[in-house]
Amino acid sequence: MRTTNKQNKSQFIAVDSIAAELGAVMEVAKEISLAAANAKAIAFRAREKAKGFQPITDFINELAKETLELVNDINENSLLLYQLTVNEYRTADAYRKLEQAAQMAEGAAHGKSIQARVEAAKIKMQASRGQFRWHVSQLLNQLEAVMRPARAARVIAANSRIEASQAGEYMQSLQAVAESVDNAAQIIHDNVQRCRSVLSIIVIAE
Repeated sequence: MRTTNKQNKSQFIAVDSIAAELGAVMEVAKEISLAAANAKAIAFRAREKAKGFQPITDFINELAKETLELVNDINENSLLLYQLTVNEYRTADAYRKLEQAAQMAEGAAHGKSIQARVEAAKIKMQASRGQFRWHVSQLLNQLEAVMRPARAARVIAANSRIEASQAGEYMQSLQAVAESVDNAAQIIHDNVQRCRSVLSIIVIAE
């Protein structure tokens, strides 16, 4: 049971770490949205010189919105994961105490009744673990979904550089936008990858 307590502690740490990474992803997604707004303003001033850049700003903004929506959903699931970790800890602790009581009451007249409660607690604990594992797999799927807009943002950033190179005196400003989108997409990718690694370790530990 000491292993279970250690495992629960690891789960608490993992869920906290995921929450921190997701908070960082949200901030970066907001930065992408701001970059899109700045690019739109520059493209508007540049007119014909940045004609090809104008639709790109809409794509960048949509990707930022999509990322924020996905991360909001993931945050809800990670909060639920925290609650499930608490529940699993409590059910495991109850099972441990009942198991100890059953060992102490072995051979006593009421021993069988305690054993029945031990079995019921064990079933409850296993159900809690099953719920936790299922939500971990759901969260892994959601994190994979966040990777898609991050990958798309990097492709758009590459296209943005090409369009920016034809924008005359506005080239540097638009290329700076392309760089900020590319960097933000890389940060999102890295943060989400760390979340996935943490979850994978939990799955293995389970």
